[in-house]
Amino acid sequence: MNAIDLAASQHTSDIVLCTLNARYIHASFGLRYLKANLGDLSTQCDIQEFTLDARPEDVVESILASKPKIVGFGVYIWNVVQTEKVVSLLKVVAPDVIVVLGGPEVSYEYESQAIVAACDYLITGWGETSFAQLAHDLLSGKERPVKIIPGEQPKLDAIAMPYHLYTDEDIQHRLLYVEASRGCPFKCEFCLSALDKTAWPFDLDAFLQQMDALYQRGARHFKFVDRTFNLKIKNSLRILQFFLDRMGDDLFLHFEVVPDHLPDALKSMIQQFPPGSLQFEIGIQTFNPEVQTLISRRQDNDKARQNLAWIRQHTNAYIHADLIFGLPGENLESFAQSFDTLYALRPHEIQVGILKRLKGSPIIRHTDSHDLRFNPNPPYSIVANRDISFVDVQTMARFARYWDLIGNSGRFTNTLPLILDVGSSPFDRFSMLADAIFELTGQTHKISLLRLFDLVFEVAVSRLSVDADALKSNITLDHHESGLKSVPKCLSGANIGSKAGYIRPQSGPNNSTRQARHR
Repeated sequence: MNAIDLAASQHTSDIVLCTLNARYIHASFGLRYLKANLGDLSTQCDIQEFTLDARPEDVVESILASKPKIVGFGVYIWNVVQTEKVVSLLKVVAPDVIVVLGGPEVSYEYESQAIVAACDYLITGWGETSFAQLAHDLLSGKERPVKIIPGEQPKLDAIAMPYHLYTDEDIQHRLLYVEASRGCPFKCEFCLSALDKTAWPFDLDAFLQQMDALYQRGARHFKFVDRTFNLKIKNSLRILQFFLDRMGDDLFLHFEVVPDHLPDALKSMIQQFPPGSLQFEIGIQTFNPEVQTLISRRQDNDKARQNLAWIRQHTNAYIHADLIFGLPGENLESFAQSFDTLYALRPHEIQVGILKRLKGSPIIRHTDSHDLRFNPNPPYSIVANRDISFVDVQTMARFARYWDLIGNSGRFTNTLPLILDVGSSPFDRFSMLADAIFELTGQTHKISLLRLFDLVFEVAVSRLSVDADALKSNITLDHHESGLKSVPKCLSGANIGSKAGYIRPQSGPNNSTRQARHR
């Protein structure tokens, strides 16, 4: 928040809801839900959002400019360290201000958390109803003797939807999070959703009315946070048809999809979406059936493979697929097999994640039997277990970073297949590439694209025995598509003039340039 914003917020509000987002483009869904459900107190509530690089002093100054009596913070695994600094400073500067915490990071195992010790109240779990009740009590002078308040989980039709609280600026410049359902019926132990009893749908007519209102205001980018968008196919079809009826060049939808549940009616609907309009986040996590059983993950691997292949070959949907390294029972060889299987299906992106110990998630039950060891600092990534060493984890973290730079970025769509599609394991080939790049640079960040072209060329030729002439030809294509004016050393002297008929991929106003490159 800059000086102009600060000056504009000098009006007083009894309640300030605050969080630190990873980036400006993210708009806090949770805070908008809390404000929408405050009833008559909603007009006395401000939402203030910052990013992780904000100075605690500036955040506290902005909060106190509204002269609040209650300040609520949304706390997550990615912002708990920075939020603790803000909360501790706020309680020093303005000890009479009541601080209320909520969010997944503080809803479990909160007894030893310093940020919880510093606050006045903590609401665990669902907060819409419980925060409103607490705020009404506190502002009417009624004290609550208990600090820890278990969040009440009402029926969804009793929760006010928050979509009217997205501002015009949010609609123009930020991701709009929406949800047609809440909860998850699956019990995958690495996920907090394993604690849900089931998935609950919002009233679909009311939800679509809200989506239409957003659309009429100019919203064109909708990110669904439903854990299982395609769980109830009848609802999925209605939602997709709603957006098909409003389809334009700038409409973009993101859904998290169960990989092994894709009936023909849904396939038919998906095929009607044009390029650049549909993104599926598909959590595979592992193809190892023994690991799946161990972590209570139900997944028909054959159907998942068939559906992924079908989506890639017969639709325009952009596929972002996930794998997790470090699951109990999975060693490096097993993970490599999952990666190779997934790579062969050609998703546009493969996100290689390192297992994190989310507070409250059931994965912790394997601690003794599989010697799970997690970093004590957020985001609590695994550092070793019975089957993988600390060095393995470090190596895979570098693999994941370089894969994001080279594989997921869309910068090497012509070059990468020449390196990986040569008969042996793509995982092994890319591991050698990643290890060599780190050996040469000692870096995983701040590597310019120009230098990356040279590093990929040098390693591929010298260590992976890729034909230099063929590689140079493919890197030339990728260099053209990058738009870089400078020429990498590996192409010095090559004919890299404009290619006849070449058109650089363009992204729409709401679509990422990364997706456009993959198209």
